[in-house]
Amino acid sequence: MGNSRFLGILLPIFLCLYFFGGFVNGLGVNWGTMATHKLPPKTVVQMLKDNGIKKVKLFDADSNTMSSLAGSDLEVMVAIPNDQLLAMNSYNRAKEWVRRNITRYNFNGGVNIKYVAVGNEPFLTSYNGSFINITFPALQNIQNALNDAGVGDSIKATVPLNADVYNSPDSNPVPSAGRFRTDISGIMTQIVDYLSKNSAPFTVNIYPFLSLYGNDDFPFNYAFFDGGTPIVDNGIQYTNVFDANFDTLVSALKAAGHGDMTIIVGEVGWPTDGDKNGNLANAQRFYNGLMPRLAANKGTPLRPGYIEVYLFGLIDEDAKSIAPGNFERHWGIYRYDGQPKFPLDLSGQNQNRFLIGAQNVEYLPQKWCMFNPNAKDLSKLADNINYACTFSDCTALGYGSSCNNLDANGNASYAFNMYYQVQDQSDMACNFQGLGTVTTQNLSQGSCNFIVQIASSSSSMGPSLVGIAFLTVLASIVL
Repeated sequence: MGNSRFLGILLPIFLCLYFFGGFVNGLGVNWGTMATHKLPPKTVVQMLKDNGIKKVKLFDADSNTMSSLAGSDLEVMVAIPNDQLLAMNSYNRAKEWVRRNITRYNFNGGVNIKYVAVGNEPFLTSYNGSFINITFPALQNIQNALNDAGVGDSIKATVPLNADVYNSPDSNPVPSAGRFRTDISGIMTQIVDYLSKNSAPFTVNIYPFLSLYGNDDFPFNYAFFDGGTPIVDNGIQYTNVFDANFDTLVSALKAAGHGDMTIIVGEVGWPTDGDKNGNLANAQRFYNGLMPRLAANKGTPLRPGYIEVYLFGLIDEDAKSIAPGNFERHWGIYRYDGQPKFPLDLSGQNQNRFLIGAQNVEYLPQKWCMFNPNAKDLSKLADNINYACTFSDCTALGYGSSCNNLDANGNASYAFNMYYQVQDQSDMACNFQGLGTVTTQNLSQGSCNFIVQIASSSSSMGPSLVGIAFLTVLASIVL
């Protein structure tokens, strides 16, 4: 009777942990903040805690963000942006950075910092070598400064690198042939030697989505985890690009003399808009394949077992550069306002449910800007749409995206509204030389969401309202 009662108490606890309780113990998320209107950091931290997320990776060391993490016990990877790498080539500057951004928070009830990310994908081929000569000295100085500050045993410096730092030759395109890129093989060997010396991990960002982007010949199902035609390498079957990519890195590390180095996946995810393959269905399919593998500690053929992974990303960022593609602003598992986009089970049991969203979010009034159907002179319409999209986010209008099926008036309304919301619904921001008008009718249709922006003290993109007024007056004179 006693045992039955004991089991009766334990069973609900076990079920609760099983379905809701973070069986993916290596799971973290990337918290990017390149948005015109940001959620309060405390709100985001609470959202992470509400969903059982234990780890977070940042892209800077913003004091507001760091202060909000104090006392949360969330494990943090804080970052030094690429534009600060040169400064970190000075050891005194590196020591000052560590003092200001690491040891400052190293107290009981402070921030649980685990890693310092030195740069972000600094060896991307698109950077044309801009950071090649300054990344390794910055890494050395930061780790040495951590060591000198007495925290080097518990806080490690690492360099999040894109998967383009390694590859297999065209003549033998299999994971076992993986090597570091020839133009950076020397510096990569120095970096991994140094990481190994300091017991620091190798951090890599892997994006199966990018295998599909702009490459219609890539086997579509191979980007996911549930149906790719296998590629055989020395008797090992690779059924998805994630495993193949990861093990190509394992082989590259082995060739460099560090086959057993710890690897962190710093970024992995799937965008939900901005491309024909970036949508909710594909994102959910990708995560439904990834999460159970992480929960089961399946690992990869060459590296079975536990892998520490940070999903990319947490929240959509409407001010990110779209140079790589329109999808860049749509990686979040949450919308811009901290509300979940699709059902997801972070415990990896595929008991999908909507995650807990940001609480007590304050929005601007329920107003939208639309194309004025009574406008007579349409000669400046294209110029005004271009202006609106230059200073706001119109990526959902692109080919294959969620608002791609709007008519001409709908395209204009979408562009005008996005600018209007970025400018905090200023009446002046819905003028557009008489082509815009404010409405209280929600213009959303189908998959296309006409947003109402959140109330935020963050500075907006685009010119000041004084500048807008000047442009409006100037336009009226010209016309």
